Amino acid sequence: MPGVAMSLALAALALAPLVDGTQLGDKWRVATLPKQTKPVTKFSAETVDERAALRIDADKSYGNVVLDVPLASAPRRLRWSWRVQQPNPAVDLSKKAGDDSPAKVCLSFDVPLDKVPFVDRQVLGFARSQSGEALPTATLCWVWGGREPHGTFIDSPFTRRVRYIVLRNSSDAAGTWFDESRDVAADFVRAFGDESPQVPAVTAVVVGGDSDNTAAHSVAHVSGLRAEP
Repeated sequence: MPGVAMSLALAALALAPLVDGTQLGDKWRVATLPKQTKPVTKFSAETVDERAALRIDADKSYGNVVLDVPLASAPRRLRWSWRVQQPNPAVDLSKKAGDDSPAKVCLSFDVPLDKVPFVDRQVLGFARSQSGEALPTATLCWVWGGREPHGTFIDSPFTRRVRYIVLRNSSDAAGTWFDESRDVAADFVRAFGDESPQVPAVTAVVVGGDSDNTAAHSVAHVSGLRAEP
């Protein structure tokens, strides 16, 4: 999709509940890496401080829960609350060996392939052929990082098709809820504006946590995820 002009003609992004009673919401699916051999992060519904929350238990593991969207207009704001119960002190998002996070909230976008740099386009094409999946051209993740300063923008050390914004880090108190409200367009342009100055359609919403690269164990919760048109 070519950007805002086209996206405005699309349906607004609607988020199905992340949890439903004692289980993951039925519109969400657990997703792993292609040919993943490491354990899968455990996702479950849990009530914490009277909040219905998704528990993310990452024990030397990788995994996400994904809400597939058949091309939707990006929301004006994305809001949620989260906490880390058991931090991962080994997180270092600048290095492959430390590229883990107790919790992340992401949007995948339909950036046109001709806007993706040539080398990235070739790598993406190969990854799609190997995995058999229509991997997104751009994913923006708001993450709970390590020692990176709040507000840091950083490319994933594995692929520039995934870019991070560090909202919380190891200085934020464990067990404390933090409320987030993000201007999606502003964050997208700061992260991917070198490729697309306009915000393309959303293809998926992703919530996850991982500890496979650090071989560590973390526990986090996400609650009240919602989109505002």
